[in-house]
Amino acid sequence: MPNVMSRVLDSTAAKYNIPREYLSKTILGTAVCLYGIKLGYPLIQQLCKKSVTLNGVKDVKGSRTRNGTVVPANGQDVSTNNNEHVANGKTVDNGNKGPATKERRSSPAVNQEFLLQLEKLIRIMIPGLWCGEVALLSVHTLALFTRTFLSIYVASMEGQIVKFIVRRDIWNFSIMLMKWLGVAVPATFINSMIRYLENKLALAFRTRLVNHAYSKYFADQTYYRVSNLDGRIENADHRLTDDITAFTSSVAHLYSHLTKPLFDCALIGLALAQSSRRMGANIIPGPLLACVVIGATGQILKAVSPKFGLLVAEEANRKGYLRSIHSRVITNAEEIAFYGGHKVELTHLQRAYQTLVRQKNYVFQQRLWYVMLEQFLMKYVWSGTGMVMVALPIVMGTRLQVGTETSDSGVSERTQYFTTARNLLVSGADAVERLMSSYKEVVELAGYTSRVGEMLDVFGEVGEGRYKRTTTSATKQNSRGTDRLEFKDGQPVAKGKITESTDGSIALIDVPVVTPNCDVVVPSLTLVINQGMHLLITGPNGCGKSSMFRILSGLWPVYAGELKRPKDCSMFYIPQRPYMSLGSLRDQVIYPDTVEDMKRKGMTDDDLERSLALVHLSQLVLREGGWDAQADWKDTLSGGEKQRVAVARLFYHKPKFALLDECTSAVSIDVESNIYQAAKDAGVTLLTITHRPSLWKFHSHILQFDGEGGWNLSPLDAKTAMTLRQEKAHLEAQLADIPVAQQRLQEVCKELEDEEERLLSTTCN
Repeated sequence: MPNVMSRVLDSTAAKYNIPREYLSKTILGTAVCLYGIKLGYPLIQQLCKKSVTLNGVKDVKGSRTRNGTVVPANGQDVSTNNNEHVANGKTVDNGNKGPATKERRSSPAVNQEFLLQLEKLIRIMIPGLWCGEVALLSVHTLALFTRTFLSIYVASMEGQIVKFIVRRDIWNFSIMLMKWLGVAVPATFINSMIRYLENKLALAFRTRLVNHAYSKYFADQTYYRVSNLDGRIENADHRLTDDITAFTSSVAHLYSHLTKPLFDCALIGLALAQSSRRMGANIIPGPLLACVVIGATGQILKAVSPKFGLLVAEEANRKGYLRSIHSRVITNAEEIAFYGGHKVELTHLQRAYQTLVRQKNYVFQQRLWYVMLEQFLMKYVWSGTGMVMVALPIVMGTRLQVGTETSDSGVSERTQYFTTARNLLVSGADAVERLMSSYKEVVELAGYTSRVGEMLDVFGEVGEGRYKRTTTSATKQNSRGTDRLEFKDGQPVAKGKITESTDGSIALIDVPVVTPNCDVVVPSLTLVINQGMHLLITGPNGCGKSSMFRILSGLWPVYAGELKRPKDCSMFYIPQRPYMSLGSLRDQVIYPDTVEDMKRKGMTDDDLERSLALVHLSQLVLREGGWDAQADWKDTLSGGEKQRVAVARLFYHKPKFALLDECTSAVSIDVESNIYQAAKDAGVTLLTITHRPSLWKFHSHILQFDGEGGWNLSPLDAKTAMTLRQEKAHLEAQLADIPVAQQRLQEVCKELEDEEERLLSTTCN
């Protein structure tokens, strides 16, 4: 076949008076272009279809795409392996309960959505032309290009060394060997430099992306809203650490694995063509055969390739869920130990780990046969093709034919060509293999890109006040009080107003108290809190007391009505379980200020000591070893001490309003009274949730929730306090009678059973 093609080329070139070299290059270039069009046309057609479906055109089987997500007409998601459904990065196993399903989304794949997400992330990682990342990319590209030239040069030197060995030319062999060893020094340095620059590039990308993600995560209390008001991301910590690291490493590694093989293929192809021309052979048959074999290999691998993007994303999801279970155990270790709930937590951990094991086993199974096929095609089929390509110029070459050459020179020339061509083909095959296998890495990159891009999109939407929780359903919209809420796509819309008050007061005007799960605990709440109006808040559990604090602080959205707050409103919230931060004892008192903020305010350690004295903790500084003492304060301080340190922060910051949620429940009554009196003397307006009657005297008004959506605001005078005490005593008396009534009920039931048995026996007799 090659001889026939060579004769046809010779006759055509002679007939039309065209140089054979130009004719060969033209035919080869045309074949490559046509084959490239053949491979690229289906991809372009697929992208065009994607862009059409994104505009709302129906997909197959009545599906409709929204934002790049295919939603089947029956509302069900697409099932994956082992009868599992993938939704929003979480897996629900039909046989074993896994993480909760949050939101259905499309599987990560190399499509238009992936390219758009990758473009946005690259703009973050490379913000401009004159930045450090571009400099690293330039040096990295230059190193890759240099390494390709060195590979070709080393291959040609090895061919010359073998030629001198065949000729028994010891002198030239020694010189070439010294040159070869000399070239090895810069070659190994370039190899090490490529890996170094790749790691530096990945770290630079990660730094840019982490800084951007952190700025969005800590802006507008997004860190709280993502975990409490939005249900799309459960493991934000895993995405901010492992997923960003994996994504940036994959991008840097993929750039290296794509750029160098492309350089290798181009330059090695030119070097092989020059070697074939020197042998006097036609340069078309070998490259044409290689293109056909490589193209067929690519088509086969593409047809049978598993969905590595979906597999990688799902594996990352299950790793994140396992980590979140571990985090829950660490955070709530004391409560779990008190309850003895280690068996339940162990069950959760084992179940999460088993889901990860099943996923990894499935990935291993998919890669087993795929890697086997890949190695067969790329190692053995390509090696056979390379042997044919190396043999063609020797068999078909017109230079140094038998009879016109000396024995040694002919053999040495062919040996030099064979050694050089073989080394070049090995390098070229390795380059093409990396290009072929890089598609798998691109698909895996799509999985990481989907998770990181989705995380940043959710951060942006949450920062703008747009939340999505799958627990909201149509049934919720028919529950009590939801008639005042506006729903869009099953989600409540925060259409309430937040305005600035002119008199320094806080006002709620017809505001519903709505939980993140869309439970309306209070349909409408209207009250005005002026400075100096100390408000006591009471009611049963779940009536909306703490929820009102979250609305006043701006943590929860205002779904209707109007919230008025003074400009730069200073509110300080102290929960029942105070938060102890990392750092020194000084950092605990001034939190969330830093030492620099404290100095800027003109505060000193003497001021902090006075704050501790107001909460009866003057001895704490001496006991712990000074203000700069470091400790795990969460475990070092007792429950009452932690609550008093949290109140000491109140005296340090001196806010206008203090939101106190059972913040002194572990403090003795006498110390508690002194703290509240000191807070009033400091001019702080108290809004207190408590069940202790001893604190009533420090408040001027009382807000009572009945637990059924109703509320009552009234002045708290001696008469009201007496009424509340009487009601409390009455309820306690009723509760005390319950065990007696239950015992009497059991006795009556027993007597009735005995009476029925006597009647039954009398009837039988």
